[in-house]
Amino acid sequence: MNSDLHTKTFDEMTRYIRVRSEPGDKFVEFDFAIGHPELFVELVLPREAFEIFCKHNNVVHMDSDMIRQIDEDMIKWRFGERGERY
Repeated sequence: MNSDLHTKTFDEMTRYIRVRSEPGDKFVEFDFAIGHPELFVELVLPREAFEIFCKHNNVVHMDSDMIRQIDEDMIKWRFGERGERY
C-alpha cells in the first residue's frame, strides 16, 4: 500500500488511524498503524487522551478507499480469495 519504509526513517513514517467508535462515545476505539495502514494495532483511549495522541503523532485519518482495501484484504486472508466462508 505504502512505500514509506524505503525512503523514510521510523520517526518520519506516516501514522494512520481509523476510528471505529461512535462520535459521542466516552472512549475512542481506533486502529493505529505506522508506515503501513494494513498493519495496525487496536487501541482504546478516553476522548481527551485520543486527541492528544493524534496531535502528538501527527496522524492521518484513513480514507474510505484505504479502509475498503484493508477490509477486503482481511476478508481474503480470513475466508479465501472470494470471501467465501467454509
